[in-house]
Amino acid sequence: MNRPALIPFALAWMLGGCSLIPEYQRPESPVPAQYPQGGVYRAMPTSDWHGMFHDPALQQLIGAALLNNRDLRVAALNVEAFQAQYRIQRADLFPAVSATGAGKRQKLPGDVTGTGKSAITSNYSATLGLSAYELDLFGRVRSLSEQAMLTYLGTEEARRSTQLSLVANVANAYLTWRADQELLALAQQTLAADEHSWQLTRRSKIAGKASALDVVQARTSVDSTRASVARYARQVAQDLNNLTLLVGSPVDEHLPSRPLADELVARLPAGLPSDLLQRRPDILQAEYQLQAANANIGAARAAFFPSVTLTANAGSTSTELSGLFKGGSGTWTFQPQVNLPIFNAGSLRASLDYAKLQKDISVAQYEKSIQSAFQEVADGLAARQTFTDQLAAQRDFVAANQAYYDLAQHRYRSGVDSNLTFLDAQRSLFSSQQALIIDRLAQLVAEVNLYTALGGAWDVSAIPTALSGAPAANGHTGAAGES
Repeated sequence: MNRPALIPFALAWMLGGCSLIPEYQRPESPVPAQYPQGGVYRAMPTSDWHGMFHDPALQQLIGAALLNNRDLRVAALNVEAFQAQYRIQRADLFPAVSATGAGKRQKLPGDVTGTGKSAITSNYSATLGLSAYELDLFGRVRSLSEQAMLTYLGTEEARRSTQLSLVANVANAYLTWRADQELLALAQQTLAADEHSWQLTRRSKIAGKASALDVVQARTSVDSTRASVARYARQVAQDLNNLTLLVGSPVDEHLPSRPLADELVARLPAGLPSDLLQRRPDILQAEYQLQAANANIGAARAAFFPSVTLTANAGSTSTELSGLFKGGSGTWTFQPQVNLPIFNAGSLRASLDYAKLQKDISVAQYEKSIQSAFQEVADGLAARQTFTDQLAAQRDFVAANQAYYDLAQHRYRSGVDSNLTFLDAQRSLFSSQQALIIDRLAQLVAEVNLYTALGGAWDVSAIPTALSGAPAANGHTGAAGES
């Protein structure tokens, strides 16, 4: 291709930086600058999920889930798929150069050649060139490329969100499994005690010290506890099945574990700036979607302006294969095409309006995601201290019921009180012990949910100060990755 033919390419590179994308500004946060503090809002610092969960068995299960869970695998593959789509879109910024070679031999009858004799013609060609390359004078292709990139980055945040949810779901499923195991063990112990009391009551009836009513009442306690044992046995089996699904591989039902306790799950920091919500992957995904919608406005605006496409090639043509690259056989073609929209019945205007409305929708979704996250964190912080107070009261209640049971048992066997008082004490103790396990589970689950609401745990000293600022000009937003 000669030198004048290269001028359009130079113009394309010089004008390629033009963009009609509106300047992006992150919407102001629709929540207060600080989380609620004082009163029920108190906390302690910790680090990532390895330091969040202190049970080695739970840590092992989370690690296995991050390797084997199918939902997480699908999310990771979606990231790769959108990355490939971005590369496809980005390739339109550059001309696609191709080399072609062709040969043709053709026999023509005499009435076609005009000589009355048939003839065989040959034609060979070799060309190098590009076809229908759009000069991105007004940034349409660049806007679509940026939109694809931001969509890809949003998909990566969706993968992080799936990973964060997976960690929390495995932890909650594991804690529920352990709690139901404790409830099953408690029910089995209570059943043994109830059966022992029933046998004693039957012997007392034979000895004439108890009535038939006392025996029936003792039997009702046995049957009621037997139902609880069956229920908790079913829940333990279903919990293990749910945990196996989340982990993505078989889970040993005899895993060594620590009993449910307050220190099993670390406490996350409170009183931190609400700008830290920007590290939540779902919020980052919403912002990338907002930026992608903003970039789409640039593409819709550029559609109002003329588009220029180039087709050009250079090569050699000859009637003989041996003369294909000889002097004088060179050829070239330069074919620019300009498309100017004149009348389209308002289609372009409607496309621009649609792009702007999509951005407005994305702004509302982004703000709603921040508000929802702030509510989840505030609810989690409020639940923390109230659960602490509730557990303390429930422990005292269990101790009081234990004293009531011991005293009622002693008085019943001494013949001072009736069997009804003893059975009532037995039921009250069992019920209060069940409630203590359930409340302890609720406290631990609330702590795990707070971990999710805050976008994962972190080291307070390592909190990036840039999180509260605007994103970089290229649309990237800093965020701490979930390990």
